Amino acid sequence: MIFKSFKPLAQAGKAPAAIVLVAILSGCSTFSGFFGSSVKKPQPAELQPVVALVPAKQVWTARIGEVSFPLQLNVSGDTVLAASTNGTVVALDARSGRDFWRTNVGAPIAAGVGSDGKVAAVVTRANEVVALSGGKEIWRQKLAAQAFTAPFVAGGRVFVLAADRSVNAFDGQTGRKLWSQQRPSEPLVLRQSGVMLAVGDTLVVGLAGRLSGLNPLNGSIRWEAPIASPRGINDVERLVDLVGTVSRTGNTVCARAFQASVGCVDAQRGALLWTKPANGAQGIDGDDNLVFGTEADGKVLAWRRSDGESAWSSDSLRYRSLSAPLVVGRSVAIGDSAGFVHLLSRADGSLLNRLVTDGSPVAASPVLAGNILIAVTRSGAVFGFAPE
Repeated sequence: MIFKSFKPLAQAGKAPAAIVLVAILSGCSTFSGFFGSSVKKPQPAELQPVVALVPAKQVWTARIGEVSFPLQLNVSGDTVLAASTNGTVVALDARSGRDFWRTNVGAPIAAGVGSDGKVAAVVTRANEVVALSGGKEIWRQKLAAQAFTAPFVAGGRVFVLAADRSVNAFDGQTGRKLWSQQRPSEPLVLRQSGVMLAVGDTLVVGLAGRLSGLNPLNGSIRWEAPIASPRGINDVERLVDLVGTVSRTGNTVCARAFQASVGCVDAQRGALLWTKPANGAQGIDGDDNLVFGTEADGKVLAWRRSDGESAWSSDSLRYRSLSAPLVVGRSVAIGDSAGFVHLLSRADGSLLNRLVTDGSPVAASPVLAGNILIAVTRSGAVFGFAPE
């Protein structure tokens, strides 16, 4: 159940106007410009020949335009929503790749796409939340700070996590601001997707290194659970943030803290179940037994969901700038910077297949719509694959 029904509330405060300094940090980037010099990246591992133990074929392709922001694909039934940097938002039929609708919001996009199947929402670089229904704009509202996480749409509301650690709630039909929850901000935050999801009637949000459970009616905090804590003596070393995607099974939510740790929380009680050190920059996925993640050096790891102990590790994709993983049947699908989507065995990390796109980096974590695996590249190509 995604939130219990509730009535609109009056606006409950305004977000502070302060804008935080945002650093572009990721597991596959150098720190050139930030420190005045650059560190050369190691060469990617050579790909070995593959025998397709899990057959898959490309069934369609589409184009949306170049993607240079932290895109999050959204799946609602057979509809996949995607967006491009130039402001295009598109709803595709996952079965055929054809447009259900396509529109342009009139400004470059910084975060998106969120949807509940009825209302879709993105955030522009002008710090505006834009809500769409059937491809038509129904409202837009100004934010006090930048946002890099796709809006979360549920319970007739649109929730936005901004870079100043504020969470804002808007009425899904009118755009009226309902409340804002402001947390202490840091001088540096990540220019990539954070964490927002619903567990029962609780809005679960990543705030710094904590998972926080909020009341969606008014933004009040019900619980907080630390996945990681700030460390070091300068702003870069003390940077801690949770990154999407997450793995949820029942009330258990597992998440990654950027280049610090992976951990699981009971989101009903707000209790931390376990954390383990992990040096990754992308989100995670999992099943009932395991949690999967990609490290900054390209290792693919699996942890036992029950206690966080290591289940297996794979070095076959080292230094290939990997996406977050996606569980697909008996496989784990992972995109890389050369445009390949690798299918690894959930059981032991062995290679089961390798899917080819257009050669540009995979721009977002792959998603599954029905039985179609969907990947988007930085050049704006969308690919639909049918694994068996």
